[in-house]
Amino acid sequence: MDFRSLPSVEAVLEGETGTLLAKRFPRALVGDAVRAALDELRAAIRDGHPASGEAQQEVRIRAELWLGAAARPGLPRVVNATGIVLHTNLGRAVLGDAAREALIDAATYPSALEFDLRTGQRGHRDDHIRQSLLALTGAADALVVNNNAAALMLAVNTLADRREVIVSRGELIEIGGSFRLPDLLARSGAILREVGTTNRTRVEDIAAAITRRTGLILRAHPSNYRIEGFTERPDLRALAALAREQKIPLLEDLGSGALLDLGAHGLPPEPTVRASIEAGVDLVSFSGDKILGGPQAGLVVGRAELIAAMQKNPLKRALRVDKLILAALRATLVTLRSSDDPIEALPTLRLLAREESELEALARVAIGALEAGLGKDFRLQIVASHAEVGSGAQPMRTIASRAIEVRHASWSAGQTAAWFRAAATPILGRIQDDTFRLELHAVESAEDLLPTHTGLGPYAP
Repeated sequence: MDFRSLPSVEAVLEGETGTLLAKRFPRALVGDAVRAALDELRAAIRDGHPASGEAQQEVRIRAELWLGAAARPGLPRVVNATGIVLHTNLGRAVLGDAAREALIDAATYPSALEFDLRTGQRGHRDDHIRQSLLALTGAADALVVNNNAAALMLAVNTLADRREVIVSRGELIEIGGSFRLPDLLARSGAILREVGTTNRTRVEDIAAAITRRTGLILRAHPSNYRIEGFTERPDLRALAALAREQKIPLLEDLGSGALLDLGAHGLPPEPTVRASIEAGVDLVSFSGDKILGGPQAGLVVGRAELIAAMQKNPLKRALRVDKLILAALRATLVTLRSSDDPIEALPTLRLLAREESELEALARVAIGALEAGLGKDFRLQIVASHAEVGSGAQPMRTIASRAIEVRHASWSAGQTAAWFRAAATPILGRIQDDTFRLELHAVESAEDLLPTHTGLGPYAP
């Protein structure tokens, strides 16, 4: 296929493809789909990867896939066979049953979002999550905003606007999407004061940097990287003691949001919010959709007077969460607080805690279903693998897992991956050593891995 073989938009719309698609979808939407399909084919030709099929048929296939996605009312559902349990690009944590039910209720019926049922007066939306957070962390007060970056922005702007924030050079992190901590501090109105070196910072370095302009000491948990070797980091209790002595707030960004002792449940350990509060940290910020296992949110717990100051900041209203997030977050926190087995009740923690024996059994059932459903052109093999927590949590730790290697008689690993992505429910795997793999750690059942394509028949990449 080359550029000359591609039909015009008008030719497709007036031909059989346009007629058939117009019976199922609005004509204006069909036009957009045909243009998108032709753009895809032109890009493939420019990149040296032209489709091998007949041009009209290729346009029809791609246009129908585009229309199917455009007509879908919700976000596209996918199967996470990437081996990354908390995959940022796939929405991170999967909500538990209680959170899903609470979210549906909040979306369906009026709710007491900012209404105090005891007094009959206006209430505060953060009240819905406060008591659970205080019980789980031991803090004096708490608030919620729409993500952890917003939590940091609000805290820094409230406590250190036009003042200095002391941060160790080894903690000036960058996370996904090129988000950098120094840039956030600048946008918050604070002045960055770097101390120590990349690999070694001591309490004495921080003490020496304190002046009358100091508004905040910030400690960032290195959740998405590790510095190993000749390293040193201030002891948290010693740092908290220095902050109290100098009457300067200490804020710790814990990122991943562990509210349980994961080590006690057989998972790789992660610093808990409660441990930081008990060490004397004034404010701790963390995410709701990572190891906490809830919806996207940024939470801050700590001293009551500091939380109160943040509540009064006009930014708080700009960063607040809506009723759906609050409902799902409240249900997740209540589950963590009251469930006899929170690991089993929250999908994220349950997936992280899976045993190799369970994954081996899943692999054997899955490979049987795939061998029966895929046909003779595919060759399959179960292999030992390692899963990742994901979303910047525990970057140097992996979890023993299982995967199914999928090889096709004539397709490359990239073409095989494209075929699985083109399923009615796209299946996202991983390419490793030029081989497409279905990683099983975040897969719930063997049936999820069997691709079902639309009425177009098998979509060959």
